[in-house]
Amino acid sequence: MLLEGSCHCGAVRFSVESAMPHPYLLCYCSICRKTDGGGGYAINLGADSSTLEVEGGENIGVYNALMRDEDDPGDAEASPGRRSFCSLCATALWVYDPRWPELVHPFASAVDTPLPEPPEMVRMMLANRASWAEVPEGEAARGERHFQGFPDESLEEWHRRHGLYDA
Repeated sequence: MLLEGSCHCGAVRFSVESAMPHPYLLCYCSICRKTDGGGGYAINLGADSSTLEVEGGENIGVYNALMRDEDDPGDAEASPGRRSFCSLCATALWVYDPRWPELVHPFASAVDTPLPEPPEMVRMMLANRASWAEVPEGEAARGERHFQGFPDESLEEWHRRHGLYDA
């Protein structure tokens, strides 16, 4: 599926092919919620990095988040993940990590293409969620899976399990 996206001010536009376009994975880690999460989380999609095309690239800033040691918060190192954002309006656009060079992870919030509705929601990194971020429980959480850390399957595995991987 071709995903087209942009920043809020329109200075950056992008397109990328995705075999994993369902916005099902809500990440509550401190990095996602502080750099992109209006609801206390961010939704990252998976796409083919070799197909990423960008207009307005001169307006892109990159942030390498600090990975902190839970036992020693003063001990931090820069993540290799490159979080691209518009340097004019601060819209979070995508994450690229050279450890997985074939992938780029556009933020669903920056995608303008109508996205398909996922058959299930997964909430991850709940151990790091902000106290004010609501997480459905009981009947309201029906059809959801919750994880204190990382889920037990990848973006690709989730799409394949639901018969939604479009390679």
